[in-house]
Amino acid sequence: MSNVCHFCGKRKAVGGSITRKGLAKKAGGIGMHVVKNVKRTFEPNLQTVHINENGQVKTVKLCTDCIRTGNYTKA
Repeated sequence: MSNVCHFCGKRKAVGGSITRKGLAKKAGGIGMHVVKNVKRTFEPNLQTVHINENGQVKTVKLCTDCIRTGNYTKA
């Protein structure tokens, strides 16, 4: 089973983690300076759920946002 939500299609997203160094201007410093920018991934919060779909019981992965909506019938 892939790491994708069955209903909304939410999947892994790519972003960056920026490391800053220094004292902020509002705290009396000369500002925060970027030291490092590292690529990272944001994983969806997927849970395995048993649902009824067309009269059949299926095991699917749903993100917690879709679980909270309740637009499915539990098996």
